[in-house]
Amino acid sequence: MVIERGWYGARRWVGALVLCGWLAGGCGGAPDADAATDQGSELPGTSDVVIEERSTEYVTIRVTRMVSMDDPWAIAFLPDGDLLVTRRSGAMVRVRDGEGIPVEGVPSPHVQNQGGLLDVALHPDFEDGGWVYWTWSRGDSEGTVPALSRGRLEGTTLSDVELVFESNTRTSPGRHYGSRILFLPDGTLLMTIGDRGAQPARAQEPSDHSGTVVRLNDDGSVPPDNPFIGDDAVQPEIWSMGHRNIQGIVRDPETGAIWATEHGPRGGDELNLLAPGRNYGWPIASLGRDYRTQEAFGQTRDFEAVGMTPPVWEFLPTLAPSGLARVSGERFGPWEGDLLAGGLRAERILRLVVENERVVHIEELLAGDLGRIRDVREGPGGSIFVAVEGDEGGIFRIDPED
Repeated sequence: MVIERGWYGARRWVGALVLCGWLAGGCGGAPDADAATDQGSELPGTSDVVIEERSTEYVTIRVTRMVSMDDPWAIAFLPDGDLLVTRRSGAMVRVRDGEGIPVEGVPSPHVQNQGGLLDVALHPDFEDGGWVYWTWSRGDSEGTVPALSRGRLEGTTLSDVELVFESNTRTSPGRHYGSRILFLPDGTLLMTIGDRGAQPARAQEPSDHSGTVVRLNDDGSVPPDNPFIGDDAVQPEIWSMGHRNIQGIVRDPETGAIWATEHGPRGGDELNLLAPGRNYGWPIASLGRDYRTQEAFGQTRDFEAVGMTPPVWEFLPTLAPSGLARVSGERFGPWEGDLLAGGLRAERILRLVVENERVVHIEELLAGDLGRIRDVREGPGGSIFVAVEGDEGGIFRIDPED
């Protein structure tokens, strides 16, 4: 295997990797930090190949490619050990023994740029009801909305499929869907919705779901204790607002803290600590720069001066964040309690050490080695699972080297 220096001083593989089964065809990097191909290719095939062992600050890790595909978006873990994986091109697959088996019954999304089949999550009582939830871009070339659907999974078939929620403003397709799902201990769920790109000011418009996090009951109804209930000017589903495009969200089970990673413009990528009723500033307050002029974006960098919540951390240089996990310590003892933030354009995972709700240390992992990181999750046994886009992409498992 040949290794060379790549972007950002990263090591990149340019030699051949021995893969079993089919390699899904080419989705290369794109100029936009979160750009996408319109179509995926053939189904993923068997592959269980150790491709790298790497020393980190506290742990030596082993990276294994579990299955190959070019456009994975999200990972969920089934009780029997199988994985559910969404592909942005519109397919959901059940991964078993390195083979991706198509799941029937998924409504067809409008696939364009960043739009397609997006996040996936199991209901906390999945073993009783079989409910699977997913987000997707619903609509056509004239306009789409981020939508949330659910269905009962039986083997590789979804039944009783229903639309649970959709954003209330149809927008030209292709940008800033957000679309991460997080179930909370009370049975409600959070869904992130991007500002949709074209009109950032909508993230400050309380009648618009764009640029918000919404909180829903599992059937899509509105919880009576949502923070803006009783204010007719605000959509009742809104839980927090002023967001550009949240692509990672996770809850700390010990503290209850809800962490989110969010795309800024040029610079200004954020780690936020989310709380109900808060306004996180976009686009009035931002640490980023205008793409065209390099001028400061928004009216101010001083969030608190305009009564808005500042980020806990700004990722510099640009991370283009996507996917966020918290390490339980079950397998990675030295990383217990740390956050793992994936990066698209940065092509790496950042390990964030957080103390007293502040980032006190960062370590780069797998810088430039795998490609564009789309999702990062900790599995039930403590291994870390990573979805990677691109023509050498797929689902990878990270374990400590014993």
